[in-house]
Amino acid sequence: MRHLSRLRRASAALLVPALAVLVGYTATGPELRLKLRSRVEIYKGSGEWREVAVDETFSPSSSALILCDVWDNHWCQGAARRVGMLAREIGLVVDVARSHGFLIIHAPSDTMQYYRDAPQRLSILSIPLVEPPAPLPLADPPLPIDDSDGGCDTPNNPLPVNYRNWTRENSAIRIGPNDLISDNGREVYAALRSHGVKTLFVAGVHANMCILNRTFAIRQMTKWGQRCILIRDLTDAMYNPARRPFVSHERGTELVIEHIERYWAPTVTSDELVRALKGV
Repeated sequence: MRHLSRLRRASAALLVPALAVLVGYTATGPELRLKLRSRVEIYKGSGEWREVAVDETFSPSSSALILCDVWDNHWCQGAARRVGMLAREIGLVVDVARSHGFLIIHAPSDTMQYYRDAPQRLSILSIPLVEPPAPLPLADPPLPIDDSDGGCDTPNNPLPVNYRNWTRENSAIRIGPNDLISDNGREVYAALRSHGVKTLFVAGVHANMCILNRTFAIRQMTKWGQRCILIRDLTDAMYNPARRPFVSHERGTELVIEHIERYWAPTVTSDELVRALKGV
């Protein structure tokens, strides 16, 4: 009997760490690998920035994807057309990310009245707010493009700059029952902490404006210590080629993405993210 008792104690001793490993695994899920793109100034002060690739791990169950201002319309016709195309691509990635355990946060600014009774809006409002940490004192250099005219590249655009021509998120993106809806940084930060989110992926528009400046987006979340990754092929910029540095709209968007990679967050493509999630 004493031998059996010792055997049971030994089995229990082995079982406890095994259960701890299992609990840790199921709490965070398996770690997947991504190759992120960033930029470094190898020789400080030289002004010469080099593209670098960084292997990084992430767990889908401790990751979130926030969709910044993917509205149903826009005051700039060119921007509205590009966002409409982006929304279809974003919707496909959202469905894959959600099915692999991502928390999905819809953040169409200025439309919370439309969603006031939506369960996904009420769900985030039920999360107690937490005090964010003191913002990190990070450098904030000027953008490489001139967007002072609003950035619209449509000649004779009929609507005035910043006219609120949107009412909701683009319908190409499905809102799941367990998703959240907010355009408030404090609400989003509390949700990330409540759900144990370690990595925040960001998609949407516009890279030089809302992606950087919204309280729930890259600049503020990075200052609060949140690890952010921009999905660089699922964004766009508000840039008019008639303004400095007088390059194409596509190149202007690339310059903004490079700026984000230098000072705020690494980037990844949607294809790379989906391949990592699907294990291919």
